[in-house]
Amino acid sequence: MKYYTEPSREIPVAAETEVLVVGGGPAGFGAALHAARMGRKTMLIEQYGAVGGVATTGIMSHWTGRQDGGCFEELREKARDCEAEQVINPEKLRILMLDMLMEAGVNVQLYTGFSDVIMEGNRVAGVITESKSGREAILSKMVIDSTGDGDVAARAGVPFEKGRSTDGGMQPMTIMFKVAGVDMDRAMFFWGFEDTVQLPEGDLQTLGRQELPSPAGHILLYPSSLPGVVTVNMSNMTDVDGTNARDLNRAEYVCRKQLPEIIAFLRRHVPGYEGCYLIDSADVIGVRETRRFEANYQLNEQDIAQARTFEDWVVTKSNFFFDLHNVEGAGLDANGEYKAFKQPKPYTIPLRCFVPKTVEGILLNGRNISGTHKAHSSYRVMPIVMNMGHAMGIVAAMCVAQNKKPLELDIHEVQDELRKTNVEP
Repeated sequence: MKYYTEPSREIPVAAETEVLVVGGGPAGFGAALHAARMGRKTMLIEQYGAVGGVATTGIMSHWTGRQDGGCFEELREKARDCEAEQVINPEKLRILMLDMLMEAGVNVQLYTGFSDVIMEGNRVAGVITESKSGREAILSKMVIDSTGDGDVAARAGVPFEKGRSTDGGMQPMTIMFKVAGVDMDRAMFFWGFEDTVQLPEGDLQTLGRQELPSPAGHILLYPSSLPGVVTVNMSNMTDVDGTNARDLNRAEYVCRKQLPEIIAFLRRHVPGYEGCYLIDSADVIGVRETRRFEANYQLNEQDIAQARTFEDWVVTKSNFFFDLHNVEGAGLDANGEYKAFKQPKPYTIPLRCFVPKTVEGILLNGRNISGTHKAHSSYRVMPIVMNMGHAMGIVAAMCVAQNKKPLELDIHEVQDELRKTNVEP
């Protein structure tokens, strides 16, 4: 490989802040909102033109999993568009989430990509960004890595792993899209991989495996907030790494190529969809799994299955099955659980999962926290990561106010602050 040596140059310091949140998805939204509400000078940078991540630019259909209390419950109530409280209206969220951040006093800077970290020894002291304004530096006292992929933590040298332990295989990527022209009086919806219907020509999910372009092959159809419009979760790309730009490009092309064939399949087989047509697709491809970082504790599937309550809880009342999409193709992975998951009790997530062992000045946040491949498939969903952000915003604010590291804080004081914001164990 050839290399180019970049000349050294002075980079302007565009901002100095107390708490810097990198990434404006659900986790970053929760973090910035609550750091600012704690009275700390807070800045959020986001590479795209909207906050909300998969919920907005990714046009996700609904809030998956169950998460009671905290930031998520507040947003869900404010964003409710119809009686079905789990249904997402992405356009409403684009405005609402920005309004909430602005009202809290967050300095939101969109169209700004993370490029590198600024290190002082083993401490993250800020980041370098790239935007239309050029290459700039932002200095901070605490950084919350809400990039999903853990781009900041990776550049800072925090050890990580990807995918399953046997071969590093990661869950597939998807481009969500919407079809209009659906006869809602006859339309069928399919919420899970095992949901199906017997048609004259055969079992619908079996037909999907036979006729849809591989690695697509399952049918997932959800109602939207608009009349006659259905959100489709059926494009699929396996054997790709969301931290590799070339893989992302390949996945984008393959998934978009699948859309016309998926729509033709729906018209051909699914009642109510005979006249459906494409009206919208996600601006960005949905990446389910990449880096998971080493921290002071690794959440595992037994913690979730046993609904464990940790003494140092910061996220509570989380509940979702092991939503492992098939690493090799369509449908559910052999290690995933859908209808077989019978845990009625919610679980908690401890502060230690968010705090790297060897690098200071940074908190993990969202699907990049420390957990196993299987545990990750439960806690990666938007409602849960939003409340992760809620907690990390409070932790970061307290670290700044008390000039302490995260694990030096009195956990009972942290939990008292969380209780004030509707988070209970």
